[in-house]
Amino acid sequence: MMVDPVLLEVLRNRLDAIADEMELTLLKSAASPIVKEGLDASAALFNTRGETIAQAAAIPIHLGALQFAAQRIVRAFPPEHTREGDAFLLNDPYDGGTHLPDITLAVPVFADGRAVAMACTMCHHQDVGGRTPGSVPTDATELYQEGVIIPPTQLFRAGKLDDNVFRLISRNVRLPEVFTGDLMAQMAAGRLGGLRLRELVAAHGTATVTAYIDELLDRAERLTRRQIEAIPDGDYGFEDWLDDDGVSIGQPVKIAVTLRVRGSSMTFDFTGSDPQVRGPFNSVPASTMSAVYYAVRAISDASIPNNGGCFRAVDAVLPEGTIVNPRPPAPVSCRTATIKRIADTILGALVGALPGKMPAASSGTLLVMAFGGLDPESGRPFVASELAAGGMGARPGKDGIDVIETDVSNCMNIPVESIEMNFPLRIQSARLWRDSGGAGRFRGGLGLEKVFEATTTDVMVSHRGERFGSSPWGLEGGAPGVRGHAYIVRANGARETLPSKKMIVLHPGDQLCEYIAGGAGYGDPLDRDPAAVWADVLDGKVSPALALEAFGVVLMPDGAGVDEMKTKEARERRRGEGRRSNLAAD
Repeated sequence: MMVDPVLLEVLRNRLDAIADEMELTLLKSAASPIVKEGLDASAALFNTRGETIAQAAAIPIHLGALQFAAQRIVRAFPPEHTREGDAFLLNDPYDGGTHLPDITLAVPVFADGRAVAMACTMCHHQDVGGRTPGSVPTDATELYQEGVIIPPTQLFRAGKLDDNVFRLISRNVRLPEVFTGDLMAQMAAGRLGGLRLRELVAAHGTATVTAYIDELLDRAERLTRRQIEAIPDGDYGFEDWLDDDGVSIGQPVKIAVTLRVRGSSMTFDFTGSDPQVRGPFNSVPASTMSAVYYAVRAISDASIPNNGGCFRAVDAVLPEGTIVNPRPPAPVSCRTATIKRIADTILGALVGALPGKMPAASSGTLLVMAFGGLDPESGRPFVASELAAGGMGARPGKDGIDVIETDVSNCMNIPVESIEMNFPLRIQSARLWRDSGGAGRFRGGLGLEKVFEATTTDVMVSHRGERFGSSPWGLEGGAPGVRGHAYIVRANGARETLPSKKMIVLHPGDQLCEYIAGGAGYGDPLDRDPAAVWADVLDGKVSPALALEAFGVVLMPDGAGVDEMKTKEARERRRGEGRRSNLAAD
């Protein structure tokens, strides 16, 4: 059929708007702070083959993986056998899911008496059972310790809730009311997506909408392949490391990738990555591929339709039994850290493929913590979550952004007011971590300094940090970002240094002090505009000592500004020392 370009663009924007409205409905209807405040949820539309046709501007870590869940549900419940009002859910990482807290709910969309699409949401539930509050134990050694496992399961039948299934699941979580609220918010979002898609079909006809969706998928494929063709053919490799797996503390875990570009196709080969680990930092294929898909979209033109067609030109080699493709029942609850390091590794490989276009490494950290215990007033369990970011890496021509989510994560921190009003916790301070951004012609974004205090009861904490043992890497002479660290100050004044991953207990009056890594720098720090360094000093982002040490900028004794003559001399002396060091090394 002939494609009307105007109608194609209209339908594309309508489909995107439906996905965005689903996302907004889910966020506004949810019960848990991690969804309604942290925005840890996603929504998308799929065709009956389980291929993404539109997705909200939400979390890449979800949206790449949602396609795997949708395809698994299609196989388990063929569209021709479903009825209007049906709904299906899953969270099994080894059967279409990612990790147990992320539950996918799929609602078939019917038109002209047959299923034509699916409206899907993925929501991080505050708790899904398991051995620790929040269901993310950092020292888990098997999947069964992490919560209730849901294979592809029918939850609604022709509009009626299956009470037996629902009671079974809700009885295995610590916060059944919150769990129910979030699950019903997912259902509401799915039904809304179905309603809006039926309105679209009613206006343009099933055949037209279906054909134009196929054209949008094909167009995304063609345009993505065109982007790949602009990359020189070749093999581009990179390695990076996790601090450890939460069980073998201090033992780094390697992630290796070779990016093979051949014409209009890309293959991401993870051969050389370490074997799967005992701790919960394994990444199943759906999770690993979400990082791959993110990278593909990150280097593609933003005007390309954001659907499954983008990924038809992409393949991956995921050796079985490795950290990027573990065998069950390996634990996976803390895989967010691994996905972010996979993304770092892929972006590192792309530096060779796209010289001068890629940014330096960001913090590589999303500090995800779960706080839990018994509320002293109600005697009931409580679970609170925290999502805290570090600094963004500097880019060609621009500084990195301070304290911001990067790459595969796109959540928000939980507001201080929400935490302190609802849980026995106090946020003593939250501020930019001075001097944490890597020096460079363009400075890396600053990391975060944050202090939590337990107030009236013991609090168990699932502490999941990263970049304590390795630094975000700089480019073109830029310095690495400063590594993160954490410690506890007990109520009696004793100080305990923490590894990046540990289950801990805070007693009333104990303080948990977090320092999240900064982004790396780009370009020679001695080429940075002294006025920019001075501005950073005035803003409290760079200390006078670091201005001199890293950037060669000498400030006036009275603090009135830059001493230009002494700065020029200091930089010339520093460059001369660098040349002599290079000659000695040669």
